[in-house]
Amino acid sequence: MDRIYLDHSATTPLREEVREAMDPYMGPEFGNAGSVHAYGRTARKAIDDARDQVAALLNANPREIYFTSGGTESNNWVIQRAAFSTKSESASIVTSAIEHHAILHPAGYMKEAMGIDTRIVPVGTTCQVDLEAVSEQIDENTTLVTIMHANNETGVIQPIDAIAAICAERGVPFHTDAVQSVGKIPFDVKESPVAFASLSAHKIYGPKGVGALYVRKGIDLDAWMLGGFQERERRAGTENVAGIVGLGKAAELAREDRDDDACRIGKLRDSLEAALMKSVPGAIVHGARQIRLPGLLNLGFPGIEGESMILGLDVEHIAVSSGSACTSGSLDPSHVLLAMGIPYADAQSAVRFSLGRSTTESEIERTAQVVGQVVARLTGG
Repeated sequence: MDRIYLDHSATTPLREEVREAMDPYMGPEFGNAGSVHAYGRTARKAIDDARDQVAALLNANPREIYFTSGGTESNNWVIQRAAFSTKSESASIVTSAIEHHAILHPAGYMKEAMGIDTRIVPVGTTCQVDLEAVSEQIDENTTLVTIMHANNETGVIQPIDAIAAICAERGVPFHTDAVQSVGKIPFDVKESPVAFASLSAHKIYGPKGVGALYVRKGIDLDAWMLGGFQERERRAGTENVAGIVGLGKAAELAREDRDDDACRIGKLRDSLEAALMKSVPGAIVHGARQIRLPGLLNLGFPGIEGESMILGLDVEHIAVSSGSACTSGSLDPSHVLLAMGIPYADAQSAVRFSLGRSTTESEIERTAQVVGQVVARLTGG
């Protein structure tokens, strides 16, 4: 029986076009981009071309793109350097209760290590932050505001343009973790006054272990890694040429295919939601339905452990998750769902279905059928 993969929010399969673009740089074109000879110049041009491709996806200037190992590193770079750059003894970072741990953990570390106050903005049942609540937390000592573009568990899209505008008026840099949104919905740094944005290749059908940080021209951000001239002396270390080429190609393809993919995947997500709500009448959709990423559906199955659902579906060759892959070893329910006010037991019953480019109508039909069977088995129905 063919396997069905509905965990694209955790990672996406490498597109064949991306693999083909990377292949030469894992073989004959093995040069170090820092070398001045022909091998090095070939690698340098490949990195420059990839920077152009990523910049085009964001409508940014290529010199505003810095390559990293992924979204987690990009997030840490902004938070830690923003904290280290402050001279205020009562400095603060403003973020939300639904952020990925790649934001919450470094912010918490800065509080422990340097006394930087972390101000957490709450959310309601829609999973969207309140603009007024963000504004109220900003004061003259705020060194950074960081709010994700789209939540990785519910898919709910945050009003980052409005938040960025508030921050710009108050003279506070705004960062967004755009790992889940870039390449899936429009993200244009010319339209939004964000100062920083993080993205990751493996969420857009690129390779794992490579990402980028957008830094708006004119915004100060201290070097993250020292010891070389790479990334304009802000991130030292020999460049991952093949990975960067893969990110560039994935960004180019995402820019070309985004709108068509979003339309098709969104319709499949809606079909899956309707079918599941019919086959499991007590199921609950978590988060606002009208402001979600096209491929993400978070459903609660009251009275059923989410982990049991995931394992039951895995036996039937269907891959789903309960939330972030970075917290899959935790027995606690999602901090995102708890922050939304969802009761503990209901939060433990949540299952995340995340669709992608390879998802088909027949897979959606089979998934809906199998979920109903697994629920019946787990409830004794």
